[in-house]
Amino acid sequence: MIQRKPILRVTSKVFMPFILLYALYVQFHGDFGPGGGFQAGVIFGSSFILYALIFGLHDAKLVLPSAVLEILSALGVLVYAGTGVVSFFMGSNFLNYNALAHDALHGQHYGILLVELGVGITVFSSMTLIFYVFAGRGR
Repeated sequence: MIQRKPILRVTSKVFMPFILLYALYVQFHGDFGPGGGFQAGVIFGSSFILYALIFGLHDAKLVLPSAVLEILSALGVLVYAGTGVVSFFMGSNFLNYNALAHDALHGQHYGILLVELGVGITVFSSMTLIFYVFAGRGR
């Protein structure tokens, strides 16, 4: 049984939006500086793991069900691979982003943004699913 600790519950409710906002910053700033999809996925996933640790696994699964995480895992891989397939069908090599826009520089920017988004979604959903599986053992 989960003990009701009001200080932890209130503190986590205050910090969760900032953690999620920071994850989005790391995600979309990753092509200009340190960070990117993997780091943002881990930060985003850790916020939901924090929620599950404080409010319980059952409540976390009500907020973010396992079925949604499974779909997000596949969607992230599809975004990553789809970026390469689009560049391939536009007459360039697989994951050569130059073909994604009228200018090679814009194509590189769009391509890395999409690839990092796919990586972030996949890492977030996979990490959270792994936590759900291990936390739910023995129940």
